[in-house]
Amino acid sequence: MQSENVKTLFLAWQAPDRQWFPVGRLVADTAHQVYEFDYIKGALNAKESGFTALLAFPDFDKHYCASELFPLFQNRVLPASRKGFSDYIESLGLNPDQLDVLDILAVTGGGRQTDSFEVFPKMEVGTDGAFQCRFFMHGLRYVNQAGLERARTLAEGEKLQILLELNNPKTGLAISLSSNDYLPLGWTPRYLVSDLLRAMPKTSELSAVVIKVNSDSTPLNRRYLVEMTGKLQDDFTPMAGQEFQPIHH
Repeated sequence: MQSENVKTLFLAWQAPDRQWFPVGRLVADTAHQVYEFDYIKGALNAKESGFTALLAFPDFDKHYCASELFPLFQNRVLPASRKGFSDYIESLGLNPDQLDVLDILAVTGGGRQTDSFEVFPKMEVGTDGAFQCRFFMHGLRYVNQAGLERARTLAEGEKLQILLELNNPKTGLAISLSSNDYLPLGWTPRYLVSDLLRAMPKTSELSAVVIKVNSDSTPLNRRYLVEMTGKLQDDFTPMAGQEFQPIHH
């Protein structure tokens, strides 16, 4: 499926031991109403931790295609008919005049209290090796009081420090974000960690900037929208490892 409108999202599953696995890939061409889903090889690793095929996609080896977005993904987006939808879109830093369900999922992750899945976008890299990704700062509920107080003073356009953690008590390896005065504020999403770790020795101009600060009435997981940018060497392609390859050929 080739089109400038094509967007790729991955589906991740959290095992009972809190480990995350990428298990599926959604490729969507909204202009032509073509939606494709495949299990990826990360799902084979996840099976060892108890992952089983989804009811909506019962066969690991099958290529699924539809003319509208699969309910598994559609149901992870707040309906436009819901009260407060315009405020919700504004809090995501999205343009309401160019709205796409895939864009909403890419920013929010589509997490639900009722299951162990999360959605994340494929990191796209330009011909010059430049990449850009947006995400809400994760893990604020684990930050100490001093960090939370400092987070409340964050301003749009403020740069953050990017720090590597080797012994995070929850995830082992992690990438944290701190203020310029080195107060820990939160973390990048888990799905970025492995690629950023591999990319760091080959990355220049890596930076993180706060681009949206939402009010205290906004849930913590949608409080601070961050944009990370950098430049990769030509020989590095993010999210292209074996675990991201489709099982179906």
